[in-house]
Amino acid sequence: MVTKEMVSSRNIIEVARVTPTNPDSSESVTLPLTFFDLFWYKLHPVERVIFYRLTDATRPFFDSVIVPNLKTSLSSSLSHYLPLAGKLVWEQLDTKPSIVYSPNDAVSFTVAESNADFSRLTGNKPYPTAELYPFVPELRVTDDSASAVSLQVTLFPNQGFCIGINAHHAVLDGKTTTMFLKSWAHACINQDSSLPEDLTPSYDRTVIKSPTDLDTEILNAWHSVAKMFTGGKEPENPKSLKLLWSPEIGPHVVRYTLNLTKEDIQNLREQLKRESSVSSSPKELRLSTFVIVYSYVLTCMIKARGGDPNRPVGFGFAVDCRSLMVPPVPSSYFGNCVSASFKMPFKAETFMSKEGFLAAASMVSDLVEALDESTAWKIPEILGAFMTLPPGAQLLSVAGSTRFGVYGLDFGWGRPEKVVVVSIDQGEAISLAESRDGNGGVEVGFSLKKHEMDVLIDLLHNGLKD
Repeated sequence: MVTKEMVSSRNIIEVARVTPTNPDSSESVTLPLTFFDLFWYKLHPVERVIFYRLTDATRPFFDSVIVPNLKTSLSSSLSHYLPLAGKLVWEQLDTKPSIVYSPNDAVSFTVAESNADFSRLTGNKPYPTAELYPFVPELRVTDDSASAVSLQVTLFPNQGFCIGINAHHAVLDGKTTTMFLKSWAHACINQDSSLPEDLTPSYDRTVIKSPTDLDTEILNAWHSVAKMFTGGKEPENPKSLKLLWSPEIGPHVVRYTLNLTKEDIQNLREQLKRESSVSSSPKELRLSTFVIVYSYVLTCMIKARGGDPNRPVGFGFAVDCRSLMVPPVPSSYFGNCVSASFKMPFKAETFMSKEGFLAAASMVSDLVEALDESTAWKIPEILGAFMTLPPGAQLLSVAGSTRFGVYGLDFGWGRPEKVVVVSIDQGEAISLAESRDGNGGVEVGFSLKKHEMDVLIDLLHNGLKD
C-alpha cells in the first residue's frame, strides 16, 4: 500500500490558523444540519487541488507576496463564511449534528513546498493518483467533532503553486464550495472585504422544507449502514461523526484527464441521433452535453472493466435541487441542497454491446427528464438501495459540474492550469469541469487501476474516431 507519507515530496513550511477578519467577539453561529446535509455526513470529504502556473513563483516571492495575500484575503472572506471556520458537532441532547462557529475558531492553513514535477501533475498523461496526496491537507475528524474545511498552498519553485481544499460534505456541497473559493479569489484580487451579491452566502435554513420527517428517516438509514459495518451489532457511539472507512489507494491506481472538445460532443450527439433513428424503439432523447458526456464515459468504463457480462452495474449522479424545490432555493444558499438520481442494478452486458452507448444515453436522458422536487424526498430510498447492492457491483458516479466555473478561479496570478478532484479515487467516480479554454468543451477526470485505465484510454479515443 502507498501512504501519503511514502509518496510525499513536500516540505511543510508552516501550519497556520486563519481566523475571520474582525468578527464580533461575542458572535457565535449554530446551523443545524438539514436533511440534505445528513445525506452526506458519513461520506468522505471532497478533495480538490487547483494548480496555477507561475514561473515567477520563487521562494522569496511565495513567502512575501503569494502566501500573505492568500492569508489576508482568506481571513476577509471567512468573515462572510463564519461556519467554515467552525466545526461539526453532535451534542448528546440534540437529535442531529450542527455546524457551530465560536469566537477564535479558525481554518487550518498549511504552507508547503514541493519538488514534484508541476507539468506532470497538470498534464494529460496518466500518473499515480497517490502523487496528488501531498497537496491535499488533512481534515480533522473525530467521534466528537469534525472541521468544516482545511486548506493548503504549495509552492513548486519556478513552476507555480497549488491550492488544496479538503471540505466536509455535510457542511457544503460543490456549489457552496465554489462560491466560497470565488469569494476568496475576489477578495484576493480586489483587496476588499465586500462581496458581490452572487457570492454572499444565504444562511436562511427555513427555505429547506420536506413533506415528512426526512431527518429521522435519513439518520435511521445511516444507523442501519453502521450496523451493517459492525456485523449487525449496535454501534458503540450512535452519535459518532467518524466517516465511513475508506480504502488506502495503491500505486496501481492512476489518474487521467480526457478533454472533449465542443466538436467531439457534437459528433457524439449526431451518432446518438443516427442510432436512435434506426433503433427498434426510437424515442426523443434529451441530448444535453451532460447526458452525452456521462453516457459515453460510463459506457467506456464498463467496457474497460471487462469480465463477467452478467455482473451488476449501477450508475447515478448528484442533483442540485435549488431550482427544483418549490419555491426555488436561492442559488447563494449555504450548505447542501443536493440529492442524487440512480439506476441500479443492470447487467454489464447492457452497456458492453454495440448499442451500449445508446442504451446508456436513453437511461441517463430518462433520469434527467424525471428530475423534479420529489428527487429531494428520495434520499432515504437511495441510502437503502446502497445497502442492498449485490457484492462486486460496479457503481459509477459523478463529482463536480461544468456549471461551477472552476477555471474562472483567478486569485490575481491568472486562471488555473488544472483543477483536479482528488477524492474520486474513493470509488468509481469521474469528475466533470468545463474546458479551460472556455470553448464549450468538457474536461473529464478518471482514477482507475492501471490495467483498466490503459484499456479505457483506448476506448475513449477510438470511440471519438467513429
